[in-house]
Amino acid sequence: WFIATQASRKRRIQWHLFRSDEMDSRFVVAFVAGGIAGACISCTFFHHRNVERDLAAAASVNEVGLAKTTSTSNRPMPISNDVHDEIVTEHFTRNIQFFGAEGQQRVASAFVVVVGLGGVGSHCAHMLLRSGVSRLRLVDFDQVSLSSLNRHAVANREDVGRSKAECLAAHFARIYPEASLDVCATMYQKEAEEELLGGEPDFVVDCIDNIDTKVELLAACVRRKIPVLACGGAGSKCDPTRIRIVDVAESVVDPLARAVRHRLKRDHGIHGGIPIIISTEKQRCDLVPIETEDGKSLKDYQVLPNFRIRTIPVFGALPAIFGMACAAHVVTTLAKQPFDSEPVFRMQLKQYETQLERLRDREDDKGSAEACLGVDLQDIVYLVKDIWHARSARDKSWSMSKGMWRSTAGLCLTRWNPLKPAVLDNLVFLTLDEADAHDTLMDTEGVEGLVHMREIEPDFVRFVEEKFDRVRREMSI
Repeated sequence: WFIATQASRKRRIQWHLFRSDEMDSRFVVAFVAGGIAGACISCTFFHHRNVERDLAAAASVNEVGLAKTTSTSNRPMPISNDVHDEIVTEHFTRNIQFFGAEGQQRVASAFVVVVGLGGVGSHCAHMLLRSGVSRLRLVDFDQVSLSSLNRHAVANREDVGRSKAECLAAHFARIYPEASLDVCATMYQKEAEEELLGGEPDFVVDCIDNIDTKVELLAACVRRKIPVLACGGAGSKCDPTRIRIVDVAESVVDPLARAVRHRLKRDHGIHGGIPIIISTEKQRCDLVPIETEDGKSLKDYQVLPNFRIRTIPVFGALPAIFGMACAAHVVTTLAKQPFDSEPVFRMQLKQYETQLERLRDREDDKGSAEACLGVDLQDIVYLVKDIWHARSARDKSWSMSKGMWRSTAGLCLTRWNPLKPAVLDNLVFLTLDEADAHDTLMDTEGVEGLVHMREIEPDFVRFVEEKFDRVRREMSI
């Protein structure tokens, strides 16, 4: 009986399960069908919305008549650009931890123009955005090509044929939607200066690879007193350890930067004062040759007047690192926490040994009671090369001696504050005559001499004290 009862009960349960499964199957089919229909409707809606957005973005025409310009900067800056906004604060929390709230607020409030959005410029603009710069003007007349995908920051195959500026703006809107973007699909030229450099930008980054256009942009920035960072050639190179940021006057190893330096001096009387990122590496490849048709010259293949015709092989990692280095320079400067790039010159060990001997002699002249030398040879190398760049603290010229070699024959280290010992954060590099004059002033007036100098030479005193602040920070003093 028990076995029969269990068998009957089992059959009833199986029957109910079968009915339940049948009903559940019908319900699942209906649910899935409804979901698919809803998804189709949603996809159609968003597709049309994106198409309308892209068409609106391409609506206005540049006044110069070269290409299209759109802008999202006409609307008021959203409150979420403030680092105190909860979402944006979390978005940029690592930057806030690095720069502090005030430093990151300066970055967020900045307006930066990036001209040239290829391998270098796209990575620079991309990292500026990810670092929290809330207003960017993106300038480039060119389009994304299939061959440029090996070095572009965000473009993919679907972007081929699209304006580089519009391509970046579309991707940036998904990364930092609160940012305000000026999209200028145009070429920089004199007629477009006010349009592209107007609005009082806090910084301009020059990532152009054409010499004529590059020189005009840099000269305009100097004339308008806009801080600008230029970029040398990243093509045909692969060594990331050779990248440096130097003054354009010292750009003796980079062909593009060297040509720009010559043109700035010849055409605009600009001898230096513009930082430029370069690589000291020799180019590994030559320009790609072009086979011309019978009866045609290379100029027949020129897209625009005075623009390069032949291309140079590019390993994508180097333009990316160039762009990141540009962004690092700009962001740290905006945050008022700049770094001092390693100088590009060579010195012999004997030069450093001579500087140490001169410092000992100067300290010995003070008498045994006052002499106190708190540095060794390695400290001398650090001070002379990294801190003072083998130049007098009063030297405002941009000349180099013997190419990459720097002469220190007429220079020496001496105490800045006579009441402090000769230690890392109290040694200034001056010419022998300047050092003697400084020591005489300090011997005569003591610490009051520094007070007097601060009154009559505030910029010079500030410059020296900033160097000492860097020493304390780097050496944990």
